[in-house]
Amino acid sequence: MSEIKPNESAPAPAEDNGEEKDWAAAKAFFDNLKTHKPRPPKPRYAVTIAVSSRTLFNMVAERKIYEEEGVEKYVAYQLENENEPLKPGAAFPFVKVRPENRKLTLNHSDTISRLLVSALSHTQALMNVNSRLKELYPDSEELFDIVLMTNNHAQVGVRLINSINHYDLTIERFCMTGGQSPIGYLKAYMTNLYLSKDSEKVGEAIEEGIAAATMFTPTMEMELSDTQLRVAFDGDAVLFSDESEIIVKKHGLDTFFEHEKEFENKPLAQGPLKCFLEALGKLQRKFYAKNERLNCPIRTFLVTARSAASSGARVLKTLRSWGLEIDEALFLAGAPKGPLLQKIKPHIYFDDQMFHIEGAKELGTISAHVPYGIGQKYNRGKLIEPEKKE
Repeated sequence: MSEIKPNESAPAPAEDNGEEKDWAAAKAFFDNLKTHKPRPPKPRYAVTIAVSSRTLFNMVAERKIYEEEGVEKYVAYQLENENEPLKPGAAFPFVKVRPENRKLTLNHSDTISRLLVSALSHTQALMNVNSRLKELYPDSEELFDIVLMTNNHAQVGVRLINSINHYDLTIERFCMTGGQSPIGYLKAYMTNLYLSKDSEKVGEAIEEGIAAATMFTPTMEMELSDTQLRVAFDGDAVLFSDESEIIVKKHGLDTFFEHEKEFENKPLAQGPLKCFLEALGKLQRKFYAKNERLNCPIRTFLVTARSAASSGARVLKTLRSWGLEIDEALFLAGAPKGPLLQKIKPHIYFDDQMFHIEGAKELGTISAHVPYGIGQKYNRGKLIEPEKKE
């Protein structure tokens, strides 16, 4: 798995003078803008979230043209409509900046319109964290940064840029790969989390050791916090490896409980999202250092189907051994997760099981599937039989 980026306070390796001059010039440029648009932080210190264009915006109609009529018709359509802003997608509320001066009237019966109203009516999470950090640490480079990572052709870039400017999104770094997979660029962009609608690309990213998940749009509206970023994680095969889940699937719950008791003091191996929790913890500690723990604008949740008394101690001790904290731990002992997530109201929830994702999004939770581990071979506890070739 990818490692966390170096801390600002740690001695940095010698950097090229040209690079420092470039960053100084960039700082001067943004500082002199009348709009006071925030300057992107240095990638080596930032918590970088890469989002695909189909995750950030709703491009269902455009995708249909691409699949049915081909790439040339798709590009032509995008060029013809480049002054028409794209509608928001699943990741939109996760990255939207604060919209104090924007007013919007839409037909509330439309699902997409409701999502847009929701996204524009709240101070969105990531940029609010950045704002708070800049108040406490004016020169800090340890901030969230958003990168648009897409296999769109550069000709489509104008419509993407126009849409980003229309919604006042703070996204300055793009990667448009002209039909090729963007996965090879994720490490070069020092990505901490990759969000996409393409499960195959997400799987490729996880294979490369990068935290990644497939985004799903909720089927109903949920009001999200405008002052606190709330991120919820499943445990096994998300924060942790699927070691324990393998035992459940192959040998049943009784053997699983015995195994967890026997190895209670042995930390679980890390899962694909551990490094993202670590990156969030790095930012949280900056607030704690200023005695802002109770007012921290980041809150993390562990929402697990594990039972607390029978198998909960090992996961908490594992987090402790990693030097990581989780703000709230909810052990559901197999109960549905959707109703609890409805109370938490996370900006994003990560789980490896599709039936948990489906239950969460039906109740309004923005959910992200992590295609990792033995759980991908099962559906609601039953082994998925491979299709027989004739």
